[in-house]
Amino acid sequence: MNASEDRIYLDHSATTPVDPRVIRAMAPYWRDAFGNSESSHAFGREAANALERARQMVASILDCHLSEVVFTGSGTESDNLALRGAAWAARRAGHGNHIVSTPVEHHAVGHTLDQLRDLFDFELTRIPVDRYGLVDPDDVAAALRPETVLVSVIMGNNEVGTIQPMAEIGRICRERGVLLHTDAVQVPGRLPLRPDEMDIDLLALSAHKFHGPKGVGLLYARRDTPLVPAITGGDHERGRRPGTVNVAGAVGLATALQIAEERRPAENARLRLLRDRLANGILEIIPDSRLTGHPAERLPHHASFVFRGVEGESIVQALDLAGIAASSGAACAEGEPEPSSVLKALGLPTEWGIGSLRLTLGRSNTQEHVDRVLSALPQIIEDLREAQ
Repeated sequence: MNASEDRIYLDHSATTPVDPRVIRAMAPYWRDAFGNSESSHAFGREAANALERARQMVASILDCHLSEVVFTGSGTESDNLALRGAAWAARRAGHGNHIVSTPVEHHAVGHTLDQLRDLFDFELTRIPVDRYGLVDPDDVAAALRPETVLVSVIMGNNEVGTIQPMAEIGRICRERGVLLHTDAVQVPGRLPLRPDEMDIDLLALSAHKFHGPKGVGLLYARRDTPLVPAITGGDHERGRRPGTVNVAGAVGLATALQIAEERRPAENARLRLLRDRLANGILEIIPDSRLTGHPAERLPHHASFVFRGVEGESIVQALDLAGIAASSGAACAEGEPEPSSVLKALGLPTEWGIGSLRLTLGRSNTQEHVDRVLSALPQIIEDLREAQ
């Protein structure tokens, strides 16, 4: 298909198009109000004022204090600052060196924790998840030790869509005096964002996941949470994130977050209907198919599956040829497909786990798009199985 309007985008968990209103809000800070927010002259003050307005918008949505909003360069950077910063600060204060997490984290968290363990001698405990990828808060409580300084649990899983019981986990951590971090990158516009109500100390976001620009992220850091900067330099963002602040990006993030929050109730209701039509149709039509992630406690836009006897990347390529953009969680090791670490944690055998498909809906998607997928996908799976 050559015309872009004939293509269907079902990969909104990977990235989203920038809302035109966000572009308009950002434009002045690329062109006329381009000053460095740290400069003391008029251009700098103009940029600084815009930055603080953006911070106020975010703080209002998160129901937090202005000082708790830290602008970064990405969700990955936010996770890195939270994890390294909190772990290093705890060690410096002599509080301990044990971290608790899960096997279903985004690589921005999982690989960072691996490095803290392997290169910085932190102890790392990964608690198990059930077949839906759900964490049992009792397992979190059982894993805590006197020397535990940090717990990290993803709020809404990027691969299988499962939503974790963050309020229960937060209550346990707060009672035990342990910091709680969450990667909430998939959550804006889909769940309420009130970190203090869930006893969350550190929360990471990324603008491009909710129709904002790429290259800007956010870290909510509860007041009085000790952080050692993960990078060194100037005293920007109250000494927590050195580097000239991307004012246009911060404005774009704040604007996109506000729009996402305003649209959330109606958009989620619409997306749930589309998601359920898509998921139910696939499971009814295609034999040897399974939904991955929790059937109810899942992100409203997220549908993910495994198909026995096919490779996920082959499904994605065939859908792409049919004008449908999707993604797969399968990986390739030395030429052989294998399930992702998340699907392995769910206990899926290889013959199922390699055939993963993620379809994530967004603002542009319609029932017609869902019906096109339901028309194309069964034949794609049948053809791939016959070709084995």
